[in-house]
Amino acid sequence: MANRKIGVMVESFRLGVRQGLVKAREVGADGVQVYVTGGDVSPEGLTESGRREFRKLLADNRLTLSAVCADYGKGFLDANRNDETVPKSKACVDLALELGTNIITTHIGRLPDDENDPRYRAAFDAVSDLADYAASRDAFFATETGPESPEHLRAFLEKVASPGIKVNYDPANFVMRDFDQLGGVEVLGPWIVHTHAKDGLRGQGKEVALGDGDVDFPEYLARLEAIGYDGFLTIEREVGPDPMADIVKAVKFLRSM
Repeated sequence: MANRKIGVMVESFRLGVRQGLVKAREVGADGVQVYVTGGDVSPEGLTESGRREFRKLLADNRLTLSAVCADYGKGFLDANRNDETVPKSKACVDLALELGTNIITTHIGRLPDDENDPRYRAAFDAVSDLADYAASRDAFFATETGPESPEHLRAFLEKVASPGIKVNYDPANFVMRDFDQLGGVEVLGPWIVHTHAKDGLRGQGKEVALGDGDVDFPEYLARLEAIGYDGFLTIEREVGPDPMADIVKAVKFLRSM
């Protein structure tokens, strides 16, 4: 990963998509991830001309679209709600491919420990459907890590057993919940197609600027390299009074290793 690809979650700039793309270029990022669940950049909000314009903005700023985020904030634990969320998520898969990426990330919700729990079954049915749909289009539906242990998530992924189900690995989410941030790379390695570069304090549920928390980035990056991961490290900064400064710091920090 000597020539690692560094991305930024556009929304972390808090400037809107257009200005966020410009800022991503200015801070030296190679790519971006963008939410596609509402507003101008969404299946229902982005016209054909708007899609062409978005692709042109990426090209003009010399950026790659590392992934899109199709997180509607509801997860997939409610079977009744899934009747709405699953079709919307499929539309996000279609949009992602039109915009230039085949990686679609989301949160599926904290999986219950009991596989007989109706919420587990609801998540399994919905994610299986979405994974198969993504696979049919040569795309990946990637769940973000964190709410459950790496081992519990792996068991779920093995149960889904679709080439379309993958993982968006976020070490900070594991750290903040006191799970194994490093061992999880080996546990989930076969499914990792995208990562977030984020930091946090162990067991406190508190995100901090990258480099200021308990994520062991040198070892984390070494473990990603060991499993052959060569995808994006996408910086996500969800809190803090000066996200621009934190993102600039994060890019320099990752480039330095």
